Amino acid sequence: MAILRSLVSVAWADGTFEERETKMLDALLESFGASADEAREVREYAATKRGLDDIPITDLSADDRRTLLNHAVLLSWVDGSQHDDEKAFLGQLSDKLRIPADEASAIIAAANARSQRLIGLLAAE
Repeated sequence: MAILRSLVSVAWADGTFEERETKMLDALLESFGASADEAREVREYAATKRGLDDIPITDLSADDRRTLLNHAVLLSWVDGSQHDDEKAFLGQLSDKLRIPADEASAIIAAANARSQRLIGLLAAE
């Protein structure tokens, strides 16, 4: 749940929480096995703008932090492009998550490449 709540902050990074971000959050809720109550709680939480300070860092293990950064990059591409404010947010996020800069850069680069492939597949449909 901490990862999902944290991803809400990522979705708000560009100042809006759009329909595509809502759909991705719903897909993540399902893939993480959230119960109906947990899903409702996260959706209600997402109704209010969130930021870096809302990320429950102490609730995230080292592995959770890396998973969060990876999913955050994917979420930043959900509208088909990654905005400068989203890029800046990802840098701030990796700092907040205390992921070493070289490791964070590698995670972000791999997730960006994966996102580009996925966008290409979606465009081909």
